[in-house]
Amino acid sequence: MAQNLKSGDKVTIIAGGNKGKSGKIVKMDLKNHKAMIEGVGIRERHMSKNAYRQGGKKDIHVGIDLSNLKKEGK
Repeated sequence: MAQNLKSGDKVTIIAGGNKGKSGKIVKMDLKNHKAMIEGVGIRERHMSKNAYRQGGKKDIHVGIDLSNLKKEGK
């Protein structure tokens, strides 16, 4: 992680299917070297019903590898 990225930084995606898109980092997963970008990589998760939740669909962020990100403003 040579770029010293952190939550709240504005980044541009430089590789992959979302190349050219930009957004703000919402959450970092340092163990897996991934970042969740606002508005990019959102998937739908189907949740089953149980005693604690109603069930249905939930939007989740899918992480983008840190090597595919470039910090904006430098």
